[in-house]
Amino acid sequence: MGLGVTMTRTTILDDPAAPHLPRATELGLARCPECGRTCRAEDLHCPRCHGLLVRRKPNSLARTWAWLIAATVMYIPANLLPVMHTATLLSSSSNTLLGGIVLLWNEGAYDLALIVFVASIAVPLTKIICLAFLLIGVQRHRCGNPRARTRLYRAVDFVGHWSMLDVFVVALLAALVRLGNFAQVRPEAGAVAFAAVVILTMIASMSFDSRLIWDARAQRGRGEHP
Repeated sequence: MGLGVTMTRTTILDDPAAPHLPRATELGLARCPECGRTCRAEDLHCPRCHGLLVRRKPNSLARTWAWLIAATVMYIPANLLPVMHTATLLSSSSNTLLGGIVLLWNEGAYDLALIVFVASIAVPLTKIICLAFLLIGVQRHRCGNPRARTRLYRAVDFVGHWSMLDVFVVALLAALVRLGNFAQVRPEAGAVAFAAVVILTMIASMSFDSRLIWDARAQRGRGEHP
Protein backbone atom coordinates (compact mmCIF):
# COMPACT_ATOMS: atom_id res chain seq x y z
CA MET A 1 0.00 0.00 0.00
CA GLY A 2 2.77 2.45 0.93
CA LEU A 3 4.69 1.66 -2.26
CA GLY A 4 1.59 2.28 -4.34
CA VAL A 5 0.95 5.64 -2.71
CA THR A 6 4.58 6.67 -3.24
CA MET A 7 4.52 5.66 -6.90
CA THR A 8 1.24 7.48 -7.49
CA ARG A 9 2.50 10.65 -5.81
CA THR A 10 5.74 10.58 -7.80
CA THR A 11 3.84 10.04 -11.06
CA ILE A 12 1.53 12.99 -10.37
CA LEU A 13 4.40 15.30 -9.50
CA ASP A 14 6.51 14.39 -12.55
CA ASP A 15 3.79 14.11 -15.21
CA PRO A 16 3.00 17.48 -16.87
CA ALA A 17 -0.35 16.10 -18.07
CA ALA A 18 -1.44 15.09 -14.57
CA PRO A 19 -4.13 17.13 -12.75
CA HIS A 20 -2.80 20.46 -11.56
CA LEU A 21 -1.83 20.60 -7.89
CA PRO A 22 -1.74 24.00 -6.17
CA ARG A 23 1.72 25.31 -5.39
CA ALA A 24 2.83 27.45 -2.49
CA THR A 25 2.90 30.62 -4.60
CA GLU A 26 -0.70 30.02 -5.68
CA LEU A 27 -1.74 29.53 -2.06
CA GLY A 28 -0.08 32.78 -0.97
CA LEU A 29 2.76 31.04 0.87
CA ALA A 30 6.52 31.49 0.81
CA ARG A 31 9.36 29.53 2.36
CA CYS A 32 11.94 31.34 4.45
CA PRO A 33 15.39 30.75 2.89
CA GLU A 34 17.06 31.05 6.30
CA CYS A 35 15.10 28.74 8.63
CA GLY A 36 12.76 26.97 6.21
CA ARG A 37 9.52 28.08 7.83
CA THR A 38 6.44 28.43 5.62
CA CYS A 39 5.14 31.99 5.88
CA ARG A 40 2.54 34.17 4.25
CA ALA A 41 3.78 35.60 0.96
CA GLU A 42 2.71 39.14 1.86
CA ASP A 43 5.03 39.16 4.87
CA LEU A 44 8.33 40.94 4.25
CA HIS A 45 10.23 39.11 6.99
CA CYS A 46 10.04 35.68 8.57
CA PRO A 47 8.30 35.83 11.97
CA ARG A 48 10.71 33.22 13.35
CA CYS A 49 14.19 34.40 12.27
CA HIS A 50 13.30 37.79 10.76
CA GLY A 51 14.98 36.82 7.49
CA LEU A 52 13.95 38.52 4.24
CA LEU A 53 11.22 36.61 2.39
CA VAL A 54 11.44 36.31 -1.39
CA ARG A 55 9.36 33.99 -3.56
CA ARG A 56 12.22 33.51 -6.01
CA LYS A 57 15.83 34.62 -6.10
CA PRO A 58 15.92 37.89 -8.09
CA ASN A 59 17.39 37.60 -11.61
CA SER A 60 18.41 34.03 -10.88
CA LEU A 61 18.86 32.91 -14.49
CA ALA A 62 20.84 35.97 -15.60
CA ARG A 63 23.11 35.88 -12.56
CA THR A 64 23.70 32.14 -12.84
CA TRP A 65 24.55 32.42 -16.55
CA ALA A 66 26.98 35.27 -15.84
CA TRP A 67 28.86 33.34 -13.14
CA LEU A 68 28.80 30.13 -15.20
CA ILE A 69 30.21 31.80 -18.33
CA ALA A 70 32.96 33.39 -16.26
CA ALA A 71 33.81 29.98 -14.77
CA THR A 72 33.90 28.42 -18.25
CA VAL A 73 36.30 31.09 -19.47
CA MET A 74 38.59 30.59 -16.46
CA TYR A 75 38.49 26.80 -16.92
CA ILE A 76 40.70 27.11 -20.02
CA PRO A 77 43.75 28.78 -18.39
CA ALA A 78 43.22 26.62 -15.31
CA ASN A 79 44.09 23.58 -17.43
CA LEU A 80 46.67 25.15 -19.74
CA LEU A 81 48.77 27.19 -17.30
CA PRO A 82 51.17 25.63 -14.78
CA VAL A 83 49.66 24.98 -11.38
CA MET A 84 52.82 24.41 -9.38
CA HIS A 85 56.54 25.12 -9.79
CA THR A 86 59.01 22.85 -8.03
CA ALA A 87 62.68 23.77 -7.63
CA THR A 88 65.44 21.66 -6.09
CA LEU A 89 69.24 21.87 -5.98
CA LEU A 90 69.47 19.84 -9.19
CA SER A 91 66.45 20.80 -11.27
CA SER A 92 63.23 22.75 -11.51
CA SER A 93 59.95 22.07 -13.26
CA SER A 94 56.42 23.39 -13.69
CA ASN A 95 53.37 21.17 -14.02
CA THR A 96 49.84 21.73 -15.26
CA LEU A 97 46.90 19.85 -13.82
CA LEU A 98 47.00 17.19 -16.53
CA GLY A 99 50.81 17.05 -16.36
CA GLY A 100 50.67 16.48 -12.63
CA ILE A 101 48.09 13.73 -13.03
CA VAL A 102 50.22 11.98 -15.66
CA LEU A 103 53.30 12.30 -13.44
CA LEU A 104 51.48 10.79 -10.47
CA TRP A 105 50.21 7.94 -12.65
CA ASN A 106 53.68 7.19 -14.05
CA GLU A 107 55.10 7.19 -10.52
CA GLY A 108 52.61 4.51 -9.52
CA ALA A 109 50.40 6.72 -7.34
CA TYR A 110 47.26 5.59 -9.14
CA ASP A 111 44.85 6.35 -6.31
CA LEU A 112 46.20 9.87 -5.81
CA ALA A 113 46.18 10.51 -9.56
CA LEU A 114 42.56 9.41 -9.73
CA ILE A 115 41.57 11.66 -6.82
CA VAL A 116 43.26 14.68 -8.39
CA PHE A 117 41.67 13.93 -11.78
CA VAL A 118 38.18 13.69 -10.32
CA ALA A 119 38.58 16.76 -8.10
CA SER A 120 40.34 19.03 -10.59
CA ILE A 121 39.07 17.94 -14.03
CA ALA A 122 35.90 15.88 -13.81
CA VAL A 123 34.01 17.68 -11.04
CA PRO A 124 34.34 21.28 -12.32
CA LEU A 125 33.54 20.28 -15.91
CA THR A 126 30.58 18.15 -14.84
CA LYS A 127 29.27 20.96 -12.66
CA ILE A 128 29.45 23.45 -15.55
CA ILE A 129 27.65 21.05 -17.90
CA CYS A 130 24.93 20.19 -15.38
CA LEU A 131 24.22 23.81 -14.50
CA ALA A 132 24.03 24.72 -18.19
CA PHE A 133 21.65 21.80 -18.72
CA LEU A 134 19.38 23.00 -15.91
CA LEU A 135 19.46 26.59 -17.10
CA ILE A 136 18.58 25.70 -20.69
CA GLY A 137 15.77 23.45 -19.50
CA VAL A 138 14.24 26.25 -17.41
CA GLN A 139 14.56 28.85 -20.17
CA ARG A 140 13.00 26.57 -22.78
CA HIS A 141 10.36 25.27 -20.36
CA ARG A 142 11.59 21.73 -20.96
CA CYS A 143 11.84 20.39 -17.44
CA GLY A 144 10.65 16.84 -17.73
CA ASN A 145 11.02 14.86 -14.51
CA PRO A 146 11.57 17.93 -12.28
CA ARG A 147 12.20 15.72 -9.26
CA ALA A 148 15.28 14.21 -10.91
CA ARG A 149 16.48 17.65 -12.03
CA THR A 150 16.13 18.97 -8.49
CA ARG A 151 18.17 16.04 -7.16
CA LEU A 152 20.78 16.71 -9.85
CA TYR A 153 21.06 20.32 -8.70
CA ARG A 154 21.45 19.29 -5.07
CA ALA A 155 24.14 16.76 -5.99
CA VAL A 156 26.03 19.35 -8.04
CA ASP A 157 25.81 21.86 -5.21
CA PHE A 158 27.14 19.31 -2.70
CA VAL A 159 29.94 17.77 -4.78
CA GLY A 160 31.21 21.11 -6.02
CA HIS A 161 32.68 22.01 -2.64
CA TRP A 162 35.16 19.13 -2.93
CA SER A 163 36.70 20.68 -6.06
CA MET A 164 39.04 22.74 -3.89
CA LEU A 165 40.87 19.59 -2.79
CA ASP A 166 43.91 19.95 -5.03
CA VAL A 167 44.15 23.69 -4.35
CA PHE A 168 44.46 22.85 -0.65
CA VAL A 169 47.09 20.22 -1.48
CA VAL A 170 49.20 22.71 -3.45
CA ALA A 171 48.94 25.34 -0.70
CA LEU A 172 49.81 22.82 2.03
CA LEU A 173 52.71 21.38 0.04
CA ALA A 174 54.10 24.84 -0.64
CA ALA A 175 53.90 25.74 3.05
CA LEU A 176 55.61 22.53 4.15
CA VAL A 177 58.42 22.64 1.59
CA ARG A 178 59.25 26.24 2.44
CA LEU A 179 60.33 24.95 5.85
CA GLY A 180 63.24 23.16 4.22
CA ASN A 181 66.41 24.51 2.60
CA PHE A 182 66.81 22.11 -0.33
CA ALA A 183 63.58 22.53 -2.24
CA GLN A 184 60.97 25.12 -3.02
CA VAL A 185 57.38 24.80 -4.20
CA ARG A 186 55.23 27.74 -5.18
CA PRO A 187 51.78 27.98 -6.76
CA GLU A 188 51.57 29.25 -10.32
CA ALA A 189 48.91 31.14 -12.28
CA GLY A 190 47.06 27.92 -13.08
CA ALA A 191 46.27 27.38 -9.39
CA VAL A 192 44.79 30.87 -9.17
CA ALA A 193 42.71 30.26 -12.29
CA PHE A 194 41.50 26.92 -10.97
CA ALA A 195 40.55 28.41 -7.61
CA ALA A 196 38.61 31.05 -9.54
CA VAL A 197 36.77 28.30 -11.45
CA VAL A 198 35.75 26.59 -8.22
CA ILE A 199 34.61 29.82 -6.57
CA LEU A 200 32.70 30.98 -9.65
CA THR A 201 30.88 27.66 -10.04
CA MET A 202 29.99 27.68 -6.35
CA ILE A 203 28.51 31.17 -6.71
CA ALA A 204 26.68 30.09 -9.88
CA SER A 205 25.20 27.13 -8.02
CA MET A 206 24.06 29.35 -5.15
CA SER A 207 22.57 31.87 -7.60
CA PHE A 208 20.41 29.26 -9.30
CA ASP A 209 16.90 28.88 -7.87
CA SER A 210 15.85 25.23 -8.19
CA ARG A 211 12.21 26.23 -7.72
CA LEU A 212 12.32 27.62 -11.26
CA ILE A 213 12.43 24.00 -12.46
CA TRP A 214 8.98 23.42 -11.00
CA ASP A 215 7.76 26.79 -12.28
CA ALA A 216 8.80 25.85 -15.82
CA ARG A 217 7.10 22.47 -15.48
CA ALA A 218 3.87 24.13 -14.28
CA GLN A 219 3.94 26.71 -17.09
CA ARG A 220 4.46 24.01 -19.68
CA GLY A 221 1.60 21.98 -18.22
CA ARG A 222 -0.71 25.01 -18.54
CA GLY A 223 0.53 25.79 -22.05
CA GLU A 224 2.07 29.14 -21.09
CA HIS A 225 5.45 28.45 -22.68
CA PRO A 226 6.28 30.17 -25.97
